[in-house]
Amino acid sequence: MTHVMGNTGGTKMVGGAAMFPSKDIVDNAVNSKDHTTLVAAVKAAGLVDTLKSPGPFTVFAPTNNAFAMLPAGTVDTLLKPENKGTLTQVLTYHVVPGRVDAATLVSQIKAGGGKATLKTASGGTLTASMRGNDVLIVDAKGNGAVVTIADVYQSNGVIHVVDKVLLPG
Repeated sequence: MTHVMGNTGGTKMVGGAAMFPSKDIVDNAVNSKDHTTLVAAVKAAGLVDTLKSPGPFTVFAPTNNAFAMLPAGTVDTLLKPENKGTLTQVLTYHVVPGRVDAATLVSQIKAGGGKATLKTASGGTLTASMRGNDVLIVDAKGNGAVVTIADVYQSNGVIHVVDKVLLPG
């Protein structure tokens, strides 16, 4: 069960590692054993410098298990140099400009009559809604990802860990 509200400023544990609010998104993510695929993809796409910049960014960060749920060979194909454009599009689809913490997102969902539309850095949209106490993020293809760890604050934004890879239309 996801706890939408809660610890708003302290250090959280993700993938067995402390996520320090004083570090940037990349410097924290590289320490999470649950995000090695995401980190490899960010490096392959050439997005390290972007995600180390001041931002702020809101990142919906899929776990290794989320990437493993994609059809066999998808990740290996995306990591090939010739597919850098597609990989970049998929990754930036997980990034929303600005710092959207869980409280803000829940407020937007309530204000939107049960749904909030988020514009991604790739130019696509994600739709957020509530399912019980969980925040559900739905991609352009209608697939939903649950926020499993919310409000992992970074010096340049906030990460919400999700259990599925979000795909643009």
